[in-house]
Amino acid sequence: MRIIDRYFIKQFLQTLVFALGAFVVIFVVIDLMENLDDFIDHNVATQLIFEYYIYFIPEIVRLMLPVATLLSCLFTVGKMANQNELTAVKSAGVSLYRIMLPYIITGLIISVFSIYFGGYVVPLANKGKVFIEQTYMKKDVVAAGTNIFFQDSRTRIVEILYYEPQNLQANQISIQEFNKDSLTQMTLRIDAASMRYDSLKKVWTIFDGIKRTFSGDSETAEKFTQMPVNYLNFQPKDIVSKQLKPEEMTLSELKKFYKNQERTGNDPTRALIEYHSRYSFAFACVIVLFLGLPLASVKKRGGLALQFGLSLLFTFIYLGFMKISEAFGKNGVMDPLLTAWFANAVFLIAAFINLARSQK
Repeated sequence: MRIIDRYFIKQFLQTLVFALGAFVVIFVVIDLMENLDDFIDHNVATQLIFEYYIYFIPEIVRLMLPVATLLSCLFTVGKMANQNELTAVKSAGVSLYRIMLPYIITGLIISVFSIYFGGYVVPLANKGKVFIEQTYMKKDVVAAGTNIFFQDSRTRIVEILYYEPQNLQANQISIQEFNKDSLTQMTLRIDAASMRYDSLKKVWTIFDGIKRTFSGDSETAEKFTQMPVNYLNFQPKDIVSKQLKPEEMTLSELKKFYKNQERTGNDPTRALIEYHSRYSFAFACVIVLFLGLPLASVKKRGGLALQFGLSLLFTFIYLGFMKISEAFGKNGVMDPLLTAWFANAVFLIAAFINLARSQK
């Protein structure tokens, strides 16, 4: 690696770290002002407030990384252009493409890191943040493990009033089966006091319930004290995962979730869009470099204020394209994969057009 490449990368990364730090501070201060009343009203301990924002920082970093990347690119390259450093480099026979190379490689590394960071680190942090919100700040107060309702197959619905993960036991359960040819016609219903999972046999056993079978206008019912059920498709870990919000799901959990949606006959579009968006948003870090580098390489007035303004402008345009494409995708107009990558594709095309018109 040439000395000039190391110089470019060093300047870029230093500015990137500073920009991320500034965004984190701004977001934390704004959020603290917004939640201060909740912290005081519920007597949340200082240590828990500190933990809350430790959990919040990864989400801020994920959201602001493309913006910080673009800002760092515009500032560092723009500064070198204004100080005639780029002019000196170009006069030595180095083209704009060669100047861009270390930035693009660094951007690719950041994007690959972002996939893992946004796909696994951020969801785990979000779980901790949501736990503090629900437990200590009483936000979205539905106790974890209560009022669980999900579709186990195309024809089966399961309701659980309360689940105890430590005992692998579901309490006050209802299992409803429907006719595969007429999904509004119930064929079987089981209501019971509890249901426990045998981790060795991998079978659910239902206790103290009643089983009702429907056939046309007739109905039969039988009570039971214990009944093993080996046709259920879910396990205890699935009950826990079904309570997670998309932002709390890792990439693996999200993939399993949308495949389960497909298996049960539900529409997986929203989950698919979220899954593909994890990748597309990460690679926005590279795309903004293709767009920002040619713009910043031209000497112009305005300094940091102009670079920051351009960064915000591109960010709002990018987010606008994302929201528009998501609206079309969630309504079934666009394919989920195209929906997730639409904003990136538009910006990449604009970047290549701008790059072709730039002075090399």
